[in-house]
Amino acid sequence: MKLSKAVRPISYIKSHASEVVRDLESGGEAVVITLNGEAKAVLQDIRQYEATQETLAMLKILALGKKEAEEDKFQPMDEAFEEVKKALKEETV
Repeated sequence: MKLSKAVRPISYIKSHASEVVRDLESGGEAVVITLNGEAKAVLQDIRQYEATQETLAMLKILALGKKEAEEDKFQPMDEAFEEVKKALKEETV
């Protein structure tokens, strides 16, 4: 993201809101909103936001998995699958 193009004062956002939203919808970059010259918020397309949230969730899962592996809090894949199969059989009975 090139911040020089993406930084807008809040007064610009107020007067050009529909234009900014249309630009975001058409694949435009996120916009950094400033107040009194200081960055205060980021405005981005909902699809970009959702993709970012999904990426963060995956990174959290990976970090948790790494931490558990470092603490030897895991079991071999074969054992895990056998437990799942056993649990599924018990549910259907």
